[in-house]
Amino acid sequence: MQTNYLLPNKYKTWGWVLFISGITGGLFLQIGDFIPDVFGFITDFGFDFLDEIISILIIIGGLLVGFSKEKIEDEFIYKLRKDSLVWAIILNYTVLLLSIICLYDGNFFTVMIYNMFTPLIFFIIRFNFLKLKSRSHEE
Repeated sequence: MQTNYLLPNKYKTWGWVLFISGITGGLFLQIGDFIPDVFGFITDFGFDFLDEIISILIIIGGLLVGFSKEKIEDEFIYKLRKDSLVWAIILNYTVLLLSIICLYDGNFFTVMIYNMFTPLIFFIIRFNFLKLKSRSHEE
């Protein structure tokens, strides 16, 4: 199966490093003031751009993980990738629709910020889950 839009497999490792770093940093940033206390120089000098750096890490890492070739890229992997992408988009817009109906003001804005990352996150989780599930059935 010819897939011109996929990156070489070697980028997947770097993608996981960036993606996990971004998710971890984002969780620490949301849980409390843990990161600004550790990296006090960022806020001391007025360089309060940590949330932008974390967002960039999540997006670039997620794209590298999601759109790098597998070691064996066959039609089955192509189908898993396509099905996972469709599933992620449907789930993302379901969350968005429920948010529009149920949330207002600041809460809605917060969900919209998270909603920026959910298609990639849902895709990566679903794709890797289906790959793992198919490997367990082969054994």
